[in-house]
Amino acid sequence: MRHRIFIAINIPEKVKTTLVSFQSRWPELPIRWIKKQNIHITLVFLGYIQDKEIPEVLKITEQISQKHDSFSINLNRICYGPPKKMPPRMVWATGEISEQLGKLQRDLEDSFFSSPVKKTHKSKNRAYCSHINLGRIHQWEFRQIEPEERPQIEEDISLSFPVDSIEIMESHLKRTGAEYVVLNSFKLK
Repeated sequence: MRHRIFIAINIPEKVKTTLVSFQSRWPELPIRWIKKQNIHITLVFLGYIQDKEIPEVLKITEQISQKHDSFSINLNRICYGPPKKMPPRMVWATGEISEQLGKLQRDLEDSFFSSPVKKTHKSKNRAYCSHINLGRIHQWEFRQIEPEERPQIEEDISLSFPVDSIEIMESHLKRTGAEYVVLNSFKLK
């Protein structure tokens, strides 16, 4: 059996509640907002994994978690994403650059890239841009809005939360949107 797998940081409920509260600020935006329970930070997307590959995913994720200390993430802005992409594809919450987060993401990516699982793509030496996807914009509808009538999304925020674990997540794609299940969680040291 195949499983759609990614490695993520789950967000505390209080932070999720605050982030979801911003979704009502732009009712005219043609967007499918992310459900509160699905808000997370993706570190590495592995794609479809066979049952027999799951033990290797568990092993690699646990090994990497033991090499990294807990840290904090500071979110400071809600904006269109990716940066400089027009029309934008998403609305993001972004944060300060975190050396610890970048190193964790690179270590996971490097480990999976050199493993038998090898489902991930290696970044092209660009910095990891931490972001939380809050919604996916309906491209065709967005293009129908006159540029001067498109909502400006540049909201300063101040949210911080600790990161003390990483999770192996499975994604089930459904008509109503993706549903995520935590397969395993590993504490950072």
